[in-house]
Formats: sequence, structure tokens, C-alpha cells
Amino acid sequence: MKKEYLQGLHDGIPVAIGYLSVSFAFGMMVQQGGYSPWLALFISMTNVTSAGQFAGFNLMMQMAPYIEIAMTTLIINLRYALMSLSLTQKFDEKMNRIKRAICAYGVTDEIFALAMQRDGSVTMSYFMGLFTLPYIGWATGTFLGAWFSGLLPDAIASCMNIALYAMFIAIILPQARAEKNKRIAIVLAVICSCIATYLPISSGWAIIGITIMVSLFMAIYFPIQEDEV
Repeated sequence: MKKEYLQGLHDGIPVAIGYLSVSFAFGMMVQQGGYSPWLALFISMTNVTSAGQFAGFNLMMQMAPYIEIAMTTLIINLRYALMSLSLTQKFDEKMNRIKRAICAYGVTDEIFALAMQRDGSVTMSYFMGLFTLPYIGWATGTFLGAWFSGLLPDAIASCMNIALYAMFIAIILPQARAEKNKRIAIVLAVICSCIATYLPISSGWAIIGITIMVSLFMAIYFPIQEDEV
């Protein structure tokens, strides 16, 4: 068990480093919304959802209705349910439902990818090791971002919001270059987002509608082939 856990820790180091920088931007966002670093830390420790946190907190700041916040975060985070179901096929047969549910809490895009690439079955010890450092990195980066942003003059702190947009661009560009389908999905999402700004709908419902429409379009006209899975 110890060996499995240590192997998971080792494999999770690159993810932890990436999460540290990404969550830093979220911490800044929360602090600039007028909330304390401790609340930012609490949100990250209980969510670990990246895009879901950014979208959900942004809607909270806009005083959006609860149903809009709930639906937006549900649509954005729905992929984690699918990932968790897929990952159960890799779990050790000895893992009971309680242990699987605990592991499901730690499923993120990057952790899911690493777990699925592992040779053989995924044990509880390995998955907990894989999740430990990314979780610490996500929580630590959030707190540091909120704390550091609170020390900066308002003008400089506001200018650093560009880090959030730069982060998303850095995430999607490498994937867009590698795959034509992803380029198409990104272009469609951008076009729909531009159109939505001129429609009498809130940003939350716009995200929900665009996500469903683009996903449905790509599933129908550009489905993933079996050899690509």
C-alpha cells in the first residue's frame, strides 16, 4: 500500500504544479470580489472543479438566481460524473462503494487522464496518492492568490485579472493545434458567445445553452471514432 501511495504522489507532481498557478488566479478573483482568503480556500477545498468554480463564483457576484448557478455548474461539471463512471472500470475489484465514492470526489480532468493511463488496476492507495499533491496545490494556490492580491494596490490587482484569460488561452491553444475537431468546437463556442452578448439572457444561461448546442453539434457531425478513445 505504501509503495502504491508513493507512486501516486510521484505521478501527481506535474498536476500539482499546474494547479498551483491556475488556482492562484481563482484566489485573486475571490479576493477582488470582497471576500477573505479563508473563504477562497474553503471554496477550493470543497469543490476542486476549476472552470466550475470560476463560473459559479462569477454568477454569485452577479447575484444570479440559485437555479441559474446550479444549472451552470451542473452542466460544466457533468463531465466528472462520466469520468467517474469510466474510471470504475479501472478500479481494483476489491474497492467497495464507499471507497469508490471517495475517489470520485478527487476526479479531475488531469487526474482522470493519469489514472486511466496506468498499467493494471487503480488501487485506493494509488489514487489517494495521485490526488494528494494536486489537492494541496489547488488549495494552496487559491489561498496565496487571495492573500497576495489583497496586498497589492487596487489598480495593479485589477490589471492582474488578465492572468485568468491568459490561463484559459494557454489551456486550449495546444489542444486546438493538435486536433481539428477541437478547433471547430472552440470557434463555434466563440461565435455563439459573441452572439449571446447581444441577446437578452444572462451569462449563466448563455453558458448552459452554448455548452449544450456546441456539444450536440460536435456529437452529431464530428463524433469521436472508436480508435480515438
